[in-house]
Amino acid sequence: MDPTLCGNERKLQVLELEEWRLHDYENTKIYKEKTKRLLDARLKGGKDFQPGEQVLLYNSRLRLFPGKLRSKWLGPYVVTRVFPYGVVEISHPEQGVFKVNGHASNTTLGVW
Repeated sequence: MDPTLCGNERKLQVLELEEWRLHDYENTKIYKEKTKRLLDARLKGGKDFQPGEQVLLYNSRLRLFPGKLRSKWLGPYVVTRVFPYGVVEISHPEQGVFKVNGHASNTTLGVW
């Protein structure tokens, strides 16, 4: 057994592993881009809501009952007024009327 031959073989194995890692990284990147394109195509573009539309309210701060089966989507709510800069006034028969900032990270509106 020649130590130089073993060293060269080991270097080739490491390079092959590095090549596989880069290949997997590229495939993951392509998959994420395709998935994002598909999901973004399903979203309503620009969040241009019209009065009378029914929407769901996503509340990311809901931590009362943590668990997989607890939904963070609340609603449906009805859009009553649309203000400039993404502010939407929504109403619910039991909870009343309130304004939601569509650009905030803790609340999001989705079409129902």
